[in-house]
Amino acid sequence: MQSFTELTPPTAVTHSLSLPFLSASANNLVVAKTSLLQIFSLKSVLNDTTATSDHLLQARRPSFHGPASTTGVPRHGERAPTTKLVLIAQYELSGVVTSLARVKLQDSRSGGEALLVSLRNAKLSLVEWDPERYSISTISIHLYERDDTQGSPWEPDIEDNLSYLSVDPRSRCAALKFGARHLAILPFHQPGDDLVMDDYDSDLDDEKPETLESAAKKEEGPKEAATTPYGASFVLSMLALDPSLLHPVHLAFLYEYRDPTFGVLSSQVASSTSLLHERRDTLSYTVITLDLEQRASTALLSVNSLPYDLFTIIPLRLPIGGTLLIGGNEIIHVDQAGKTNGAAVNEFGRSSTSFALADQSDLGLRLEGCVVEQLGHDGSELLLLMNNGELSIVGFKIDGRSVSGLSVRRVPESNGGLACLAGPSCASLIGRGRMFVGSEEADSVVLGWSRKLDKLKRQRSITEMDADEELEATDMEDDIDDDDDLYSGAKTEEKAIELLPTSDMPDQTDDYRFRIHDSLDNFGPMRSVALGKPPQQSSTDALVMDASGLELLATSGRSRAGGLTTFRRQIEPRALERHLVPNVSRLWTVAVSKSSDGRANDQQSEGLHNYMITSTHSKGEQRSTAYSLAGQGMEEVQDTEFDPDAGATIDVGTLNNGSRLVQVLASELRTFDRDFSLAQIFPMADEATGAEPRILSASFSDPFLLLVRDDESILVLRADESGELDEVEQGDNLRQKGFRAGSLYEDANDVFRLESDAEIEDDAGNVLIFLLTVAGGLQIFRLPDLEQQVYKANGLALLPPFLTPEFSARRTQAKEDLIELLVTDLGDTSHKAPYLVLRSATNDVIIYQPFQSPVAGTRDTILHFLKIPNSSSSKKSLSVSYDDDGEVKREPMRAIHGLNGYSTVFLPGDSPTFVIKSASSPPQLISLNEKSVQSLSGLNTPTCERGFTYIDQSGNIKFAQLPVDCHYHTGWVTRKTTFGEDVHAIDYHEPSRSYVIGVSRKVDFELPEDETHPEWSSESTSFLPQVEQGTVKLFDKKTWSIIDSFPLTTTEVVMCIKTLSLEISEHTHERQTLVCVGTAIVRGGEDLPAQGRILVFNVIDVVPEPERPETAHKLKLIAQAEVKGAVTALSEIGTQGFLLAAQGQKCIVRGLKEDGSLLPVAFMDMQCYTTVAKGLKGTGMCLMGDAVKGVWFAGYYEDPYQLRLFGKSTSHLEVLAGDLLPDGKNLYLVVADANSNIHVFQFDPEHPKSQTGHLLLPLSTFHTASFPTTLTLLPSPSPTSSQSILLTSTTGSLSLLTPLSPATHRTLTALQSHLQTTLPHPLGLNPRAFRSAGEGEGGMGMGIGGAGAGGRGGGVIDGMVVRRWMEGGRWRWWEGGVGVGECVGEGMGMGMGGLRGLV
Repeated sequence: MQSFTELTPPTAVTHSLSLPFLSASANNLVVAKTSLLQIFSLKSVLNDTTATSDHLLQARRPSFHGPASTTGVPRHGERAPTTKLVLIAQYELSGVVTSLARVKLQDSRSGGEALLVSLRNAKLSLVEWDPERYSISTISIHLYERDDTQGSPWEPDIEDNLSYLSVDPRSRCAALKFGARHLAILPFHQPGDDLVMDDYDSDLDDEKPETLESAAKKEEGPKEAATTPYGASFVLSMLALDPSLLHPVHLAFLYEYRDPTFGVLSSQVASSTSLLHERRDTLSYTVITLDLEQRASTALLSVNSLPYDLFTIIPLRLPIGGTLLIGGNEIIHVDQAGKTNGAAVNEFGRSSTSFALADQSDLGLRLEGCVVEQLGHDGSELLLLMNNGELSIVGFKIDGRSVSGLSVRRVPESNGGLACLAGPSCASLIGRGRMFVGSEEADSVVLGWSRKLDKLKRQRSITEMDADEELEATDMEDDIDDDDDLYSGAKTEEKAIELLPTSDMPDQTDDYRFRIHDSLDNFGPMRSVALGKPPQQSSTDALVMDASGLELLATSGRSRAGGLTTFRRQIEPRALERHLVPNVSRLWTVAVSKSSDGRANDQQSEGLHNYMITSTHSKGEQRSTAYSLAGQGMEEVQDTEFDPDAGATIDVGTLNNGSRLVQVLASELRTFDRDFSLAQIFPMADEATGAEPRILSASFSDPFLLLVRDDESILVLRADESGELDEVEQGDNLRQKGFRAGSLYEDANDVFRLESDAEIEDDAGNVLIFLLTVAGGLQIFRLPDLEQQVYKANGLALLPPFLTPEFSARRTQAKEDLIELLVTDLGDTSHKAPYLVLRSATNDVIIYQPFQSPVAGTRDTILHFLKIPNSSSSKKSLSVSYDDDGEVKREPMRAIHGLNGYSTVFLPGDSPTFVIKSASSPPQLISLNEKSVQSLSGLNTPTCERGFTYIDQSGNIKFAQLPVDCHYHTGWVTRKTTFGEDVHAIDYHEPSRSYVIGVSRKVDFELPEDETHPEWSSESTSFLPQVEQGTVKLFDKKTWSIIDSFPLTTTEVVMCIKTLSLEISEHTHERQTLVCVGTAIVRGGEDLPAQGRILVFNVIDVVPEPERPETAHKLKLIAQAEVKGAVTALSEIGTQGFLLAAQGQKCIVRGLKEDGSLLPVAFMDMQCYTTVAKGLKGTGMCLMGDAVKGVWFAGYYEDPYQLRLFGKSTSHLEVLAGDLLPDGKNLYLVVADANSNIHVFQFDPEHPKSQTGHLLLPLSTFHTASFPTTLTLLPSPSPTSSQSILLTSTTGSLSLLTPLSPATHRTLTALQSHLQTTLPHPLGLNPRAFRSAGEGEGGMGMGIGGAGAGGRGGGVIDGMVVRRWMEGGRWRWWEGGVGVGECVGEGMGMGMGGLRGLV
């Protein structure tokens, strides 16, 4: 009984699409990351390249193998217009996305286009944007996985075939290719379907004229169109379309056709490189038009005898038109008449085909896995992104309206030709001069370009450009030429001949310049992980935080993007100063200017803090102290009118443009000028009633000040031009009291769009006051009018998913006890937006995002709030302080701006937490690595720029900064570095506190001299194949540098690295921590067997290099053994310090001898290819997995030496990774297969179905969306805690498999079932069916909730569903029967405790 939870979301981008989604005029980007769907908007900013928070500079950080590449990065200090991605929404899907397409519907809720998503196993989901709920809305879902679509019995299953989607450019229908050769057609209703002009384009032309026929159909259409925007879909066999489509390769809909028309690339016989001498040119390109009404088709043209290695079809818009066919060695253009033009881009392009191709073999390009996109919607050139990240331009020579030739040219490195570090997975044009390039092997980037033209230059006024056209001067010149091409008829053809580059125009090889605008971090593919201790700082640096716990290092990226990524659960601040102030409990930092106009000295002009106010508490006495921060450290301010004995300070802020410092005390306010001369005392005593309410909290927004008092009343003050405070008159609503918390917010961008009915002429700005009532409601007033509220929502305490003024719930007793409210901006330097942050009495944090919902039938909007999903929940209690009477007071949340570029919220207490948001991520809650923080404030001084100061658990005041080059968008603290090489394996060497990594790089392979093969010496090709050459390196985490390297032989690569405690002496039985490396040597071809080596290194101490103290360690080879077959897995086994090695088709136990040899003592014959061999530390039990046959459970005996098989799996599994999971007295075997399934087995010889232990009992099977790479048993955090298994994947996500007690499992099972039926699931998908792994997917027929082995297993809990328990609103926690009742009632401490332990 286990639970599966994703710790970090997938980061590898698989698909992308640009479309107007949120509205008809919007420009949005939709990104799919396997099972995560994200929607972005584009924002143009003036980028300051000096900002340290700019992650673009971090992405181009220097590598360890050479100098940094500055390609595409603006020079230091430049301010260039830059396009940034701003996240609108993201959704976790119960499915794997295979394609994205845009569909223009007759009518949509937002006015924009709809999104059609295809998923694995032949599913289609049509969604649109719902502006009323600020979320996607599923229109329909279509399933085509049926038994009757299966053809021959020997045909592969649907899930074993690639399915992809293509949509007609005019949105008349969509085609889903699934299975071996099936096509599902989904028609869409469009106005005037029968009138389609050949030269009509809805994006360019005016409104289409209406004919009598289309008008008549429009009268009949509304009845059907009002029900669904689509017609009845149907499934066709591709053989019914054309009998020659026996082996389809790819298909896509084409432009410029009257009826829906698509091109198909196929062959009648299977293509094969090994049969190239017999099957040379086997492919055909066929253009087929569809008749949707008759469900018939007609073949328009066919081009035969095409090269065998073509793999994709790229439809081209005007002015090029036609289709581009891409192969591994060539590019071919086919126009509407079937005329072809092509170019061979390497030496094999001419030798592998008889098709006529232009010779450009000197380019030496490898086109496998490349992506092609037009440079602009009306662009006449294409951008070719190759699988190694290099960029090339494809140009066409046009004669009249036909293409007469094409050419390819590389983009020089100086012009950004290497801006992408690895191969792309997708590309989408997102505007003029902007393109999004997604990748599964490197960071996805927003790629921008500019162009120089020597001819036809005309200047364009800046005022004529749209906001989306904030390009460089060279872009403006290109835009005017493009507009002429669009609207000038015959003149277009003349210009196209001049402007389109050919091989005869070498002077334009540097006309495009590319640079990176923005990026999305990608941590995949993770091939190996290692757990290590954070590096210890030098003893002289006593201010650095003491590192605690473990950190995770994972390999990431491929090719030039290969490197390492560090994952930490908490923020490790970099402390700069420490000051001891006895009994300090609170602190504030302020920047006070000299005058009310904001002008001051140089410090204030830079926004530097110059004062700190502290509050201390000792033996019932509370004092306040002022410190100056102008010099070094802290210096107490003396001989001023600031009274330390006035009592404890509640809050501190500035008003009157920073010229007045306001000290909020419990019973009064005091204002000071810059030199702490007392300007005003404002008491809280009520002259009419004589009451003296005490102040609980304060909120500042110049010129207003909000006070919340202990009698549930509020007081709003305003500073006049001289800085004097005066009370703002309140209305009857506020005089009735009943308020618990409040916050001021200046809505400078008018996000809330709240206006008072009264006409107010005031220059105070758009300042709003947000109030939390005792009854749990929200009230908003627009200052200075406090007579009438501008917004009211009474259901805030019910925590609904959508908060509206009309919301109400049946169960009023289900309200959350909210104690605090804060409205502030969250974001980074690229984008900030206001959020409503709430905190409950149990220290849970709830975040709401405001949005404008349209009012039906009008153009007006109304303010609604959307609850942001947040899986984090309280772990410890709130921090408390004491007032003068010793009463308990909670430390409030604090908004921090300018924290290394971030606008954040800090939650003090015993679990100090930051709420951090970047432009491309949702808000994340990340803890600070301190046991307790009593108070924290932002700090910006010359010695601590854009940092913070806080009080730790020892009462010290520390000045600190956020760690350098770290990101927070996954909810973890991550730091990424690139080596420029593939990183295959990593492990931690504890004695030296360093990491050992295995890397490789591509080198050209030349045939060696061999007397038995004299023909090898006559090889004359210059286009050589490439092989990997490995290196073992020693990596110092403290300095992020390579300190030693051990090169391997040619064609030898590292397969695995393990740091093991091995016995080094047969006589003394001394043991030592050594580094064991398993390698594979590929000897030149598939016909020769592979060999391998086992290398044993010791990390020794040496004299460091000058000025490099980290080089005090070096790798020393002490033993090696050459073996037959690749060494694929290494592990420690037994108690005597022996080594278990998986080599070839054997697993052998070896012992290290004093002479440097590895003596085999026991072995076991394996089947095909051993992918995993792991032993349970301190025992002889081990798990071994085979890539074909399944999993074995074996035991190692030391007297006599013997390796014996205990049990094996009942069915064949493609095991990729696995590990042993102990849970009390139980031992489970957990493996992951090639179908992304997790299988849990148990060895129980007493069970009758195990056949006396010969068979492993399958307990449960669980499907994950990501392809697994490693399973690692984590150390137990405490002796009483159970261990968990960490899973990594190719998509860059981290997951956790955690054992659960039977009681916790029952509670969470009930909650899971309740949530699966009550919560809305994006795209209308079924999470229960998604997690189930049937027999066809390599499962055991036991999905989630299913039990195996006679009911022994309880299934794996889907933590992704269970952790959504806070999304449904507070009242839903009381619904759903006994299961959820247990979660909220008696099971809260048990079930939710288990849930909180997972996340």
